[in-house]
Amino acid sequence: MFGDLAANDDVTLKLAPGEIHALLGENGAGKSTLVKIIYGSLQPTKGSLHWLGKEVSIANPAAARTLGIGMVFQHFSLFEALSVVENIALALPKDTDIKSLSQKISDVSKEYGLPLEPTALVADLSVGERQRIEIVRCLLQEPRLLIMDEPTAVLTPQEADQLFLTLERLAKEGCAVLYISHRLDEVKRLCHDSTILRMGKVVGQVDPQEETAASLARLMVGADVHAINANREYNPGETLLKLNKLSQAADGPFGVSLVDINLDVKAGEVVAIAGVAGNGQSELFDAISGERIADTAGTIQIDGRDSGLDTITERRRNGAGFVPEERLGHGAVPGLSLSENIVLTRHSDDAGLSKSGFIDRENAIAINERITRDYDVRKGKPDPEARSLSGGNLQKFVVGRELDRKPKVLVINQPTWGVDAGAAALIRQVMIDLALAGSAVLVISQDLDEIFEIADRIAVISRGQLSEAFPAGDLTLEKIGLLMAGAHEKKNQNATGKNEKVSA
Repeated sequence: MFGDLAANDDVTLKLAPGEIHALLGENGAGKSTLVKIIYGSLQPTKGSLHWLGKEVSIANPAAARTLGIGMVFQHFSLFEALSVVENIALALPKDTDIKSLSQKISDVSKEYGLPLEPTALVADLSVGERQRIEIVRCLLQEPRLLIMDEPTAVLTPQEADQLFLTLERLAKEGCAVLYISHRLDEVKRLCHDSTILRMGKVVGQVDPQEETAASLARLMVGADVHAINANREYNPGETLLKLNKLSQAADGPFGVSLVDINLDVKAGEVVAIAGVAGNGQSELFDAISGERIADTAGTIQIDGRDSGLDTITERRRNGAGFVPEERLGHGAVPGLSLSENIVLTRHSDDAGLSKSGFIDRENAIAINERITRDYDVRKGKPDPEARSLSGGNLQKFVVGRELDRKPKVLVINQPTWGVDAGAAALIRQVMIDLALAGSAVLVISQDLDEIFEIADRIAVISRGQLSEAFPAGDLTLEKIGLLMAGAHEKKNQNATGKNEKVSA
């Protein structure tokens, strides 16, 4: 219970050895609460847990690991300044011998097809390699149950295929796997059974291999999910966003340098940038939005204006809209109301929110009500604090706030990250509709299904370098996977005349 809210309401879940079991549901359905209880991060207020036939109380994650329960979280808990073996040692007893642990890591990683170099610095590794650290850390503890939370969100298609082979092998060896994912096609491919939560309650238990992605989504949402309508002829207009040899040094030791990026986004089209997380997506968004100013004005053009030296506000006044990846804390201030968050980003446009230095609160509230209605933002009261909304509803609000301005150029980073099927369909449709109305839409996304569903052209970013933008129909998952792995990268000539690859 969280106050009067029952995040899990009379939930029954059974897992068997050797079973890969999907846990499905919308944002706010109770999935995270349930797995945190199993892993000892939260304590139930009612009911019981039974492990290997005996009732148990799991006080904390350490107790869960002792029982044989491991979990790989969606957001990794790794120290970038430490090596692979040092990160893994942090979860083990203090007297663990580093040399012997290094050998175990090498042996286990090779055995399960998850190659790792124990002495490698985490900061130098790809996101896929970082996920291997988390998995190998669990495997060293010989788990009887492995919980995976959105594991393929940060992987190339080839890396995802290898992960599936690893999980299938673990299942054959008798390990149970509890698998959380919004990607229903991979659930159908991988999982033997599924439990579906809606508003904290179990609403179904089905064999996903006998269902369609649409029928699984219907069970999760409680209604048919809106079908994406991208039925339009590709007929782009003038260039509204242009990147011209954009380069920018990394902002800190663990950032990614942008190298000679060129891209045109035209009126009436959706261009998507694919890539594994941590390859320069955030740095590129910051450069385009004005969070980091470019070295010269001409490297970024918005609606024909050299904008590389413009502030965020100046770029907004020139018709651009921006939706960052992190919705809470970056896209919205947690402790401010929705109407106040609207004022923060729209005080300088023509919405009439600021008059002679005073804020028109009634107008801000009216805009909030319009966004709430048009983008189906569900909330407990008319103007709540941003942090009170679920992740999916806050994302709809942040996206809706930008689209309500009808920008000529929209740049959006990870538009449906961690968002359920219903909210994702709405957000994808409004991006397509904005392009249909004549705007240029640039989408940065790790979700390849999303990219193929909405994009007219697709480019791939790897180690801060951007490929050319190909027509979506000319690309396959295999080709995108190769580009994500760096097939398009050029050698970078450094100041000493030596060739070296740009790395994170």
